[in-house]
This record gives sequence, C-alpha cells and structure tokens, in this order.
Amino acid sequence: MENQEQVKKKSPVRFIVLGVVLIAAAIYGYKKISFAMAHETTDNAQVEAQISPVLPRVSGYVKSIAVNDYDSVKKGQLLVELDDEELQTQLAQMEADYKVAEAEIANARAALNNSVVSIRSNKGDISLSDVKVQQAQDDYNRNKNLFADQAITKKQLDDSRYALEQAKQQASNSESELNTAQSRISISQSAIQRAEAQLGVKKAVIEQQKLKLSYTKIYAPQDGKIGKRNIATGQYVQAGSPLFSIVSDSTYWIVGNFKETQVRKFHPGQEAEIELDAYPDQKIKGTIESVSDATGAKFSLLPPDNASGNFVKVTQRVPVKININNVSQLKNILRAGLSAYVVVPVK
Repeated sequence: MENQEQVKKKSPVRFIVLGVVLIAAAIYGYKKISFAMAHETTDNAQVEAQISPVLPRVSGYVKSIAVNDYDSVKKGQLLVELDDEELQTQLAQMEADYKVAEAEIANARAALNNSVVSIRSNKGDISLSDVKVQQAQDDYNRNKNLFADQAITKKQLDDSRYALEQAKQQASNSESELNTAQSRISISQSAIQRAEAQLGVKKAVIEQQKLKLSYTKIYAPQDGKIGKRNIATGQYVQAGSPLFSIVSDSTYWIVGNFKETQVRKFHPGQEAEIELDAYPDQKIKGTIESVSDATGAKFSLLPPDNASGNFVKVTQRVPVKININNVSQLKNILRAGLSAYVVVPVK
C-alpha cells in the first residue's frame, strides 16, 4: 500500500496538466499583449445614419397622413397633407384685390390719355387766341390812327381796346389751361406708377400665398424609413414642429469614442474592423474618415469647466468617424444607434 501511494505521489500527470495550463495561459497572455500593443479598440461606438426631420412650413390641421410607422419612403413621396381651405379663401380674396388694382391702372391710363388729348386741344386754342390777339392789336392800331384823324368816335376806339384786352386775357387763359393739362399728365403718370407698384406688391403676395398652399403638402426630403409618427389626423400642428423623422437607408457610418490616449496614431484612410453587437458573426471593414477636433464632452449641453478648485481628472473620449466599406451590401443589417466594437490596427 505504501508503495502504491508513493507511485501516485510521484506520478507526472498533474505536472503535465499544470504545465499545459501554464503554457496555454502564457500563449493566451502573449496574444492578448501582442494584440493590445498593435491595435486600439473601443466598445464605445455606435452606428450613425443621416436622420432628416419632417417639419411643416405652415400651421394647420392635419387632413391626411399617407404613411405609417417605419414605412419605407422615396424622396418626393407625399407624406402628410394639411387642410388648405382657409388659405384658398385668402388666395381668392387676394386675386380679387389684384383685379381691382388692374382696373385702377386702366383708369389711370385713361386719365393720362384724356390729359394728352386736352393738351392738343389747348395748344389749338392757344394758336387761335394768338390769331385773335394779333387781329385785335391790328384793329386797335388802325382805330388809333383813325381817331387821331377824327374819322371815328372815342367809343369805337375804346371798343377796339377792350377787344384787344379780351383777346389777350383769353390767350392767357389758354396758357393756364395748357399748364394745368400738363400738370394732370404728371399726376396721371405718377398714379400709373403707384398703381403698377401696388399691382406688383399684390402679385408678390399672391405668389407667396400660393407658396404657402404648396407647403400644405409635405413630401419626403430623402429616401429612407419613417420613424415613429408624432401626429394624428385632425391634429393642429405649428409651423416648424417635428412630425416624424426619416432615417436614410443608404448612408451609414460608425462613430467610435476612443480614449484620448488612443488616438495619437490615428489618421484618415486608416483601416478599421467593426463588429456589431447585434450581428457578432458579421465582420465589417471600415476606413477612418476623420478625427474630431474636440472631445465629446465639449459637445454636451453643459460642457465641464475644470477651472474650479474641486477638480478630478477624467480620461476624455474623442469621437472618430469611420466609413463602412461596401455599405450597400450591409444596409439590411445596419440600424442607426446599434452598438459596435471597433478595432484599429496601429502597427
């Protein structure tokens, strides 16, 4: 019995097992250390995509909704239609005002035409008055000579003088009427210019109203998938309030938040390996596009201020944008917000 116990104690099996375990641990540790020295990794990463909010540009009641939650849409597809009855009524009133402005222009042009005709008539009256003045002047000069020769009476001489004064006054009145007619032309031209300017304003208002009417139909700004709807039929929405979002199904990238001590060897064009938590068996290749010029904390709503006396140093994270190679072949598994594990070879 003692000999058997001594044989068991001296058996090399346990030493072999222990040696194998130590060797395996050493190999595993060596690989881990070698990997860590040649690669930078982070599990603080996620899939990003272009997300476009759908916003109404006018306020109104929702008339109809053409999509459901998580539907696929194409750029330019009708998504939501707002009630436009009030805007249509306003447009009809604006168009009626526009026609009134057109009538005012026609009236102003007619007034201008009348002024032009009046000037022609006044010029004819002036020419006739000049002839009458000349005739009255000749009669008066002749009668003065005759009166000097005592061939006519004093009354006849006075009558010729009064006729001359009357002719001169008529000529003066004709000149005044011509000046008045010329002034009316300036007034009519100004009225036309003012009416045309008002017509232009009314036309611009109509175009603006038509633009507002076009905004009652809301179309998809890009291809993608609808997120969760925040509206229902009959609901009143304000201009600029988000209705839902469209997630692009063709543009994806990875944002990896590496520690500040890891990014010193990163540069654009560097290769990266990506593993999604949702699809761990799917190996994805990527390329670093850019490294942020600021840490993630600087983009927060309330960035930390280390100027206070109670300061605790914390390792900062630097966002790194990584483009996904062959994204068109992987878009069926890519979802914005999915967690990822990123490995970047640095040697």
